[in-house]
Amino acid sequence: MNKKKVAFQGEKGAYSHLACLEVFPDADVIACSTFEEAFQSVKDNSDIKIVIPIENSLAGRVADIHYLIPKYKLQIHAEHFQKVTHNLLGIKGSKINDIKTVRSHAQALGQAQRFIVDNKLIPIISADTAGSAKFISKKKDKSEGAIASDLAAKIYNLEIIKSGVEDESGNVTRFFIMGNDKKHPKFESKKYITSCIFKLKSIPAALYKSLGGFATNGVNLCKLESFSVKNTFDQVNFYIDIEGHIEDPSLQKALEELGFHTEKLDVLGVYEAHQFRFKNK
Repeated sequence: MNKKKVAFQGEKGAYSHLACLEVFPDADVIACSTFEEAFQSVKDNSDIKIVIPIENSLAGRVADIHYLIPKYKLQIHAEHFQKVTHNLLGIKGSKINDIKTVRSHAQALGQAQRFIVDNKLIPIISADTAGSAKFISKKKDKSEGAIASDLAAKIYNLEIIKSGVEDESGNVTRFFIMGNDKKHPKFESKKYITSCIFKLKSIPAALYKSLGGFATNGVNLCKLESFSVKNTFDQVNFYIDIEGHIEDPSLQKALEELGFHTEKLDVLGVYEAHQFRFKNK
């Protein structure tokens, strides 16, 4: 039986790679240098799925993803929440006192700022976390460290000098699992999310009126974001996550009312709400 093929953006050992293995433990993973390359891999081969970060609890929205989803017209099949634990990595045998410089993605360095300052480390910004781990593994310099995942340490044969170097606990990234298949899950007694992108008609109070249908039909919006249409400053699209299944009559009525006020409305996917959403409820 053929293994599933799953693509992600980044070097092997990236947090996206870690998310792939959490969702598809036995899959063949495909590392892509850019998000666009990852999306294109699915268009070229319908057997491939992608695991793509959409937002982070500390850093916010991941740039470009909102543009790539409608461009490639892939369907959201599921969501996954991945806890991010930053680790200081070094070559085998190195200790914290050996490390003078530390490489990583700008966000990872920013999220471990207190640790970097306390240990008088010189931060060096790199393209990604796993790429930084790969770099120091090849350089074999005890004074060079990297902030990356424990998976990166395993792949590049590095020492985990210190685990959990992030300033704030609760660093979580939300991922979408996407593919070409546009089938929705069966409507059962479970919690679902329906995700959409829409563009409003250019009329006064369009946003206010468009959202009224959710209130009158008792449907909860759990996310509403605006983002500019590319190459313009005066046009915006809106991304929404809605609690509920598209086959729920109340949600259908809310979307019907939304449609009266939009130029375009695309349903990106219907999928089970991840258990992480109910962790603190």
